[in-house]
Amino acid sequence: MEMGTINTTVINNKNRLFIESTNLSSLSGNDDRFSSLSMSAMLARGIVPESHRRVADNYMVIKKVYGTPVVQPRINNKERALLAKYDFNSLEFSTIKQINEELSFLIKWSTSTDKNLRNDADEIIQIRAKELKFLAASRYVNITSEIYSGYKAIERYFEEISKY
Repeated sequence: MEMGTINTTVINNKNRLFIESTNLSSLSGNDDRFSSLSMSAMLARGIVPESHRRVADNYMVIKKVYGTPVVQPRINNKERALLAKYDFNSLEFSTIKQINEELSFLIKWSTSTDKNLRNDADEIIQIRAKELKFLAASRYVNITSEIYSGYKAIERYFEEISKY
């Protein structure tokens, strides 16, 4: 047996162990995998601003009463400019990871002492709810790829923080 073969095997086993350990949740069993949507649920378990709860409650009531939200207009240019100001993509072009990072920023910003940042964070969460309503009303046909599934993360976040 060659020495290079043994080292490659050891390295491959270490990489496999690292990848498997980062995919496991500390709250799940050995055969369960930690998904990116679990991160949205974990964000909802922390301190959530009241403005986020109001938006989530509004979305969930509409969803439960009508099944899917009634047709909503797309976001306008002013709302797009606000998203662009903070380097956020529109919801239909966002990944779950991007939305989870964005949610953590919005939670921090909503409790900030800077009034402008707080107002922007509250407006961005309302924009996200509006985008989600539009996507749900159009039955998600605007999603260009299965990679862009950030809408699942924001919907999961709303489900977790809503009391309905």
